Amino acid sequence: MLALTEVADDPLALTSRLTLNDGSDVVFRPLVRADAERLAGFLSALSVESRRLSTFDGYDLATALELCDAIARYDKLRLVLEEVPSGRIVGLLEFSLDLHTEDIARYREAGIRLAATDCRFGPTLGTQVFPLVTDVARRLGRKRIILLGGALADNPRAIRYYQKNGFQLAGSFIGADGVRSLDMILDLDSMQEA
Repeated sequence: MLALTEVADDPLALTSRLTLNDGSDVVFRPLVRADAERLAGFLSALSVESRRLSTFDGYDLATALELCDAIARYDKLRLVLEEVPSGRIVGLLEFSLDLHTEDIARYREAGIRLAATDCRFGPTLGTQVFPLVTDVARRLGRKRIILLGGALADNPRAIRYYQKNGFQLAGSFIGADGVRSLDMILDLDSMQEA
């Protein structure tokens, strides 16, 4: 089982290269401190709709520097999709290895007990890298994935994407912003059986 400090020390441990459906090549890898400026370019280029669906406090160099400075300091593992050969960051995904008490309580109400082997996941860009995402979760010793902040109930495209990838609806909640979201969970062991 990999630890976040091991990933920070050796990002190649979780680095993969793949070809997307459009024929472009990308590298899927952990965020590194040297990514700040390219990450700022990615964040600043996010559409209004992508920003509505994301959880970042800002979309500029200051935010990118914060994310890069947080590598291996907290419970987060952030991974990027890097376009080959330009090196431009075209995607950002996040794992949170600690569970919030609010998540634990909501899932408990739905009859699901979250455990230390569960993690939260959130993309800022829908991608074709989901098999790599589940591989990372397994390599971090996780058995289930819940959605970081849930899926917005008014985002049917995301809901279909998660359901297509094996996530099950666990319940719904109204966030602090007054918006309804859906809790969804993926059991990684049941994926292997399918």
